[in-house]
Amino acid sequence: MDNTRVYRMTFASVYPLYIQKAEKKGRTKSEVDEIIYWLTGYDEKGLQAQLDQKNDFETFFKQAPQMNPNVSLITGVICGYRVEEIEDKLMQKVRYLDKLIDELAKGKTMDKILRKPGVVK
Repeated sequence: MDNTRVYRMTFASVYPLYIQKAEKKGRTKSEVDEIIYWLTGYDEKGLQAQLDQKNDFETFFKQAPQMNPNVSLITGVICGYRVEEIEDKLMQKVRYLDKLIDELAKGKTMDKILRKPGVVK
Protein backbone atom coordinates (compact mmCIF):
# COMPACT_ATOMS: atom_id res chain seq x y z
CA MET A 1 0.00 0.00 0.00
CA ASP A 2 1.29 3.46 -0.92
CA ASN A 3 0.98 5.67 2.13
CA THR A 4 2.73 8.69 0.62
CA ARG A 5 -0.53 10.63 0.29
CA VAL A 6 -1.28 10.26 4.00
CA TYR A 7 2.26 11.18 5.02
CA ARG A 8 2.18 14.35 2.91
CA MET A 9 -1.13 15.56 4.36
CA THR A 10 -0.56 18.46 6.71
CA PHE A 11 -1.34 17.73 10.31
CA ALA A 12 -2.96 21.19 10.49
CA SER A 13 -5.52 20.14 7.84
CA VAL A 14 -6.57 17.03 9.79
CA TYR A 15 -6.44 18.47 13.32
CA PRO A 16 -9.73 20.43 12.94
CA LEU A 17 -11.39 17.21 11.75
CA TYR A 18 -10.28 15.44 14.94
CA ILE A 19 -11.78 18.27 16.98
CA GLN A 20 -14.97 18.28 14.92
CA LYS A 21 -15.40 14.52 15.34
CA ALA A 22 -14.93 14.82 19.11
CA GLU A 23 -17.21 17.84 19.51
CA LYS A 24 -19.99 16.17 17.50
CA LYS A 25 -20.05 13.53 20.23
CA GLY A 26 -19.96 16.00 23.12
CA ARG A 27 -16.22 15.87 23.74
CA THR A 28 -13.80 18.82 23.71
CA LYS A 29 -10.79 20.26 21.91
CA SER A 30 -8.86 20.09 25.18
CA GLU A 31 -9.46 16.32 25.31
CA VAL A 32 -8.19 15.96 21.73
CA ASP A 33 -5.11 18.00 22.70
CA GLU A 34 -4.56 15.87 25.81
CA ILE A 35 -4.57 12.74 23.64
CA ILE A 36 -2.03 14.29 21.26
CA TYR A 37 0.19 15.38 24.18
CA TRP A 38 0.02 11.90 25.71
CA LEU A 39 0.79 10.11 22.45
CA THR A 40 3.55 12.35 21.10
CA GLY A 41 5.06 14.22 24.02
CA TYR A 42 4.19 17.60 22.50
CA ASP A 43 3.02 20.32 24.86
CA GLU A 44 0.65 23.16 23.98
CA LYS A 45 3.44 25.32 22.54
CA GLY A 46 4.96 22.46 20.53
CA LEU A 47 1.60 21.42 19.09
CA GLN A 48 0.81 25.01 18.12
CA ALA A 49 4.20 25.28 16.39
CA GLN A 50 3.42 22.16 14.34
CA LEU A 51 0.05 23.64 13.35
CA ASP A 52 1.58 27.03 12.48
CA GLN A 53 4.33 25.43 10.39
CA LYS A 54 1.75 23.28 8.58
CA ASN A 55 4.02 20.25 8.85
CA ASP A 56 2.97 17.02 7.21
CA PHE A 57 2.27 13.88 9.25
CA GLU A 58 5.74 12.50 8.57
CA THR A 59 7.39 15.64 9.98
CA PHE A 60 4.85 15.89 12.81
CA PHE A 61 5.75 12.43 14.09
CA LYS A 62 9.46 12.73 13.29
CA GLN A 63 9.68 15.89 15.42
CA ALA A 64 7.52 14.51 18.23
CA PRO A 65 9.43 14.86 21.52
CA GLN A 66 8.75 11.26 22.58
CA MET A 67 6.15 8.69 21.68
CA ASN A 68 4.45 7.44 24.81
CA PRO A 69 6.03 4.20 26.05
CA ASN A 70 2.53 2.71 26.46
CA VAL A 71 1.59 2.89 22.77
CA SER A 72 1.81 -0.88 22.62
CA LEU A 73 -1.33 -0.92 24.79
CA ILE A 74 -3.29 0.63 21.92
CA THR A 75 -4.95 -2.27 20.15
CA GLY A 76 -7.95 -2.83 17.94
CA VAL A 77 -9.15 -2.14 14.43
CA ILE A 78 -9.03 1.20 12.65
CA CYS A 79 -9.79 1.62 8.94
CA GLY A 80 -9.94 -2.16 8.60
CA TYR A 81 -6.46 -2.78 10.04
CA ARG A 82 -5.39 -3.99 13.47
CA VAL A 83 -3.18 -1.14 14.72
CA GLU A 84 -0.85 -3.48 16.55
CA GLU A 85 -0.13 -5.37 13.31
CA ILE A 86 0.66 -2.40 11.03
CA GLU A 87 4.26 -2.92 9.91
CA ASP A 88 4.94 0.59 8.58
CA LYS A 89 5.90 2.41 11.80
CA LEU A 90 4.85 5.86 10.57
CA MET A 91 1.44 4.62 9.42
CA GLN A 92 1.08 2.83 12.74
CA LYS A 93 1.62 6.13 14.59
CA VAL A 94 -0.98 7.85 12.39
CA ARG A 95 -3.45 5.04 13.07
CA TYR A 96 -2.72 5.10 16.81
CA LEU A 97 -3.86 8.71 16.83
CA ASP A 98 -6.92 7.87 14.72
CA LYS A 99 -7.79 5.04 17.12
CA LEU A 100 -7.51 7.25 20.21
CA ILE A 101 -9.70 9.96 18.64
CA ASP A 102 -12.25 7.27 17.72
CA GLU A 103 -12.28 6.04 21.31
CA LEU A 104 -12.87 9.61 22.49
CA ALA A 105 -15.78 10.02 20.08
CA LYS A 106 -17.24 6.69 21.21
CA GLY A 107 -17.44 7.96 24.78
CA LYS A 108 -14.57 6.15 26.48
CA THR A 109 -13.19 7.82 29.57
CA MET A 110 -9.89 9.67 29.29
CA ASP A 111 -8.32 7.23 31.79
CA LYS A 112 -9.12 4.33 29.45
CA ILE A 113 -8.04 6.21 26.33
CA LEU A 114 -4.73 7.19 27.91
CA ARG A 115 -4.16 3.62 29.10
CA LYS A 116 -3.84 4.63 32.76
CA PRO A 117 -2.57 1.80 34.98
CA GLY A 118 -5.28 -0.16 36.72
CA VAL A 119 -7.98 0.85 34.23
CA VAL A 120 -9.58 -2.07 32.41
CA LYS A 121 -10.25 -1.63 28.68
